[in-house]
Amino acid sequence: MSGPLNLDEELRLYTTNAEREKHSLLATLFGIIVALDYLERAYVRDSVTAAEYSPACIRLLSQYKTMLKLVGDEVPSIEQFMSRYRMDHPAALHRLKVGVPATVEHSSEAGPETSKWVAETTQSFITFMDALKLRLRAKDQLHPLLQELVTGYARFKGSKDWEGRSKMVGWLIQLNGMKASEEITEEQSRQLLFDIENAYAEFFRSLSNKDDSS
Repeated sequence: MSGPLNLDEELRLYTTNAEREKHSLLATLFGIIVALDYLERAYVRDSVTAAEYSPACIRLLSQYKTMLKLVGDEVPSIEQFMSRYRMDHPAALHRLKVGVPATVEHSSEAGPETSKWVAETTQSFITFMDALKLRLRAKDQLHPLLQELVTGYARFKGSKDWEGRSKMVGWLIQLNGMKASEEITEEQSRQLLFDIENAYAEFFRSLSNKDDSS
């Protein structure tokens, strides 16, 4: 309109920082869907083992849920998003709708309830750690996530003996005593993330030891 089109000029999808952030979030969501589709196909073809597939799938599902909260009204439904960007990834779409890995959906080993608990608790761990990494600091942002994590964690009989339990309960009590708008400090956030990561590692070690001894 203002002059001839310059084919060497970079096409900009945004003009403001807010628009740039929006496109960055949508691009991340796009990438998560593509990665999940590749993972699903690799698992079906036995290119990855169940032990490799499950944690990778849980992490992608958790990241997907986190991204949906961030993109807001830009993604009214995952089907509309995939149609808008002409994404042909049926395996990923199915997994996103189911919400748990195929190893849980079609579990025939440890029992569907136990497998479901492991998947749900793992997802709660990852969701909470991602929230800290995304710099969520307020009590009303962190307390519900940590409460859900501790509730799922406590369903396992051996959890009362795991060191991570006292750490997480201590943080839950500390957050519970804060006002909704109060925020933890950067130092507290780093310590909290450290404690949760250690509890997460201990959780899987304990489950693995139980499987090895059975």
